[in-house]
Amino acid sequence: MPIQKACVIGAGVMGAGIAAQIANAGIPVLLLDIVPKEGAENSGGRSAIAKSAIEKLLKADPAPLMSKAAAKLITPGNIEDDLDQLGDVDWVVEAIIERLDLKQGLYHKLEGKRKKGSILSSNTSTIPLKTLVEGMPENVQADFCITHFFNPPRYMRLLEIVGGPKTRAEVLKDISDFGDRMLGKTIVRAKDTPGFVGNRIGVFWMQAAVNAALDLGLTVEEADAIMGRPIGAPKTGLFGLLDLVGLDLMPHVDKSMASLLKPDDAYMKLRRPWPLLEKMIADGYTGRKGKGGFYRLNTAGGAKVKESINLTTGAYAPSDRARLDSADAAKGGLKTLVEHKDKGGQYAWKVLSGLLSYAASLVPEIADDVVAVDQGMKTGYNWKRGPFEMIDQMGAAWFAEKLAAEKLPVPAFLSVAAKAGGFYRIANGQIEHLQPDGNYTKLLRPDGVLLLSDIKLSSKPIIKNGSASLWDIGDGVACLEFHSKMNALDPDSLALVKQSVDHVAKKMKALVIHNEAENFSVGANIGLALFAANIAMWPMIDDMIGTGQSAYKAVKFAPFPVVGAPSGMALGGGCEVLLHCAAIQAHAETYMGLVEVGVGLIPGWGGCKEMLLRYQPGPKDPKGPMPPVAQAFEAISLAKVAKSAAEAKELRFLRKDDAITMNRDRLLYDAKQEALALLAAGYQPPQPQELRLPGPTGRTALQLAVEGFALQGKALPHDVTVSDALAEVLTGGKTDFTEVIAEDQISKLEKKAFMTLLRTGPTLARMEHMLSTGKPLRN
Repeated sequence: MPIQKACVIGAGVMGAGIAAQIANAGIPVLLLDIVPKEGAENSGGRSAIAKSAIEKLLKADPAPLMSKAAAKLITPGNIEDDLDQLGDVDWVVEAIIERLDLKQGLYHKLEGKRKKGSILSSNTSTIPLKTLVEGMPENVQADFCITHFFNPPRYMRLLEIVGGPKTRAEVLKDISDFGDRMLGKTIVRAKDTPGFVGNRIGVFWMQAAVNAALDLGLTVEEADAIMGRPIGAPKTGLFGLLDLVGLDLMPHVDKSMASLLKPDDAYMKLRRPWPLLEKMIADGYTGRKGKGGFYRLNTAGGAKVKESINLTTGAYAPSDRARLDSADAAKGGLKTLVEHKDKGGQYAWKVLSGLLSYAASLVPEIADDVVAVDQGMKTGYNWKRGPFEMIDQMGAAWFAEKLAAEKLPVPAFLSVAAKAGGFYRIANGQIEHLQPDGNYTKLLRPDGVLLLSDIKLSSKPIIKNGSASLWDIGDGVACLEFHSKMNALDPDSLALVKQSVDHVAKKMKALVIHNEAENFSVGANIGLALFAANIAMWPMIDDMIGTGQSAYKAVKFAPFPVVGAPSGMALGGGCEVLLHCAAIQAHAETYMGLVEVGVGLIPGWGGCKEMLLRYQPGPKDPKGPMPPVAQAFEAISLAKVAKSAAEAKELRFLRKDDAITMNRDRLLYDAKQEALALLAAGYQPPQPQELRLPGPTGRTALQLAVEGFALQGKALPHDVTVSDALAEVLTGGKTDFTEVIAEDQISKLEKKAFMTLLRTGPTLARMEHMLSTGKPLRN
């Protein structure tokens, strides 16, 4: 049964977040909660709780909604008046308080109201499915499953799905497919065991890491310096993560896990009282949502001083950056880290030895295979590698031998992996993973998933250089991949853009521009441009701008379709290459924008020209030469960045008919299909356009607006200079609005303005600031 309408019951942070993500997918959703005690007298009426939750969604940062317009798909209500609306709802998600009696009472209340055959699921993370459905009617048990989202639901990719012995196969298939394709989730089919996959291992990690920090006498900074990026976890580390999720949650999670686990489970041996944590919670130090946590911001005296707590005394003192050689040594891999002799290395080994051994003991208890466990930790906790990938990086045989030498438990599955050579291997260009019986099986991707990383295992690039490569992804379609640091664009990147267009024109059918890095491209290599400017290599920079314009022009007017497939940040020059593509298939979490003004420049590779074309009036837009200029000027001068693909459409970085893919793993496949569809429709490249621009009169109008901001103190003097250069480009220079100007001429104006601005001291200072801080200079 396709899911065309949903309902979330429970409008707390998690329930509202789930409703928001369903709305992000374009699916209408009811959001229900109890009637507040004040009843109809409450300012929001009987559905005040749900209404308030929607208002909070619109104000929250980071935003749960990909577009404010998505909020219109969420209908507030309450469980006393609005259950009759469930007659056309295909999926009901329960996300209320973790009390069995309340949950089961709700399920009984839904019977007779719920659509026959609709899916009923719980977002519980602590109550087993078998307990939830105990005593429930047969039809409830057949339609019931657990859908455990991770917070925040928009950004955390993991969705754990748990079925029971009576759950219909269609239920699990339909909800898995919807979660994957529509909600963009990595689906992990977990067993009905305590904590499922993510929290079973994640909670063990946190408890083990806290214990080891206390035992070894580490500061919170030292612990976080190791339990962050060196092991492949987010940079928040351990104590920063605890502050983020809330310290008061820890005792509840611990109590829940302890009530469900067997006495001989390894987690039970980790449990110990921690008076400091109890005191912190009692005093209101519950993390970021409270007065602070293991870290706090002391604003006494008007200053803002970051402080951290002493894990022994409980006293706060100014935070001091950890200085551990082992953290630097971790660049050589996990094995190098855990073998380091300093206390950071000892800490890493003490935590990882127990954690990874524990994970190896849990398959197939919590999931059928190592892939599910690794995917769960990577998408639920944002780890770079899952537990079994960590073991393989160190060497399964080495890890097992070291455990045995220290008289630590060696799980049977780990012994099997040690003999086999690891939990993963590459055979005939395909990834295989080890089963507990010692046999390897192929890692199968779902239909519609095409990963560039898989293609690389069985092929070589068609052409490549140090910054980019071109790959054959089948059916006559090539994929251009940027792979410099942060995918910053340099002469090598631009050269391969042009080479790729030439190659595909001669030997293939279509081109996709895509990569699997965290960000599509952060724009031009500022460091290279600054270096050249500082030694006055102006011809080199001029050539780079010309090369970029030429390469992007080749993309736009290629005799075949070029489809951009971005995810993450696509800024500056990275945005500009997409603006020149025939179509864009964007991941939902694509953040696009022309941000050059942040370093005192304007777009130089055709971005100004393309935004003018994007803003040309449609049937319902204001006519005349000035509205498109004003809109493009606002977007570029304010360095607007779309915070989702949906927002990118609103800002016209994406066209109305550009498509959005919710699941990043499906992005390349979808982009390839779009390219093939354009071919099948008889694709013809666009013709160069001519524009009517307002010329000096329009430039004067824009100047007046900017000067107004300057008088209010909202723009620095150099902002005025940059804005004036941008205004000259967008208004067409000295052209008259009675004349037409070719898009190539606008590009020439871009190049001239770019080079003029680059020669100014304030622009060079802003570039230096960006390189040293990673942030643009703000007023």
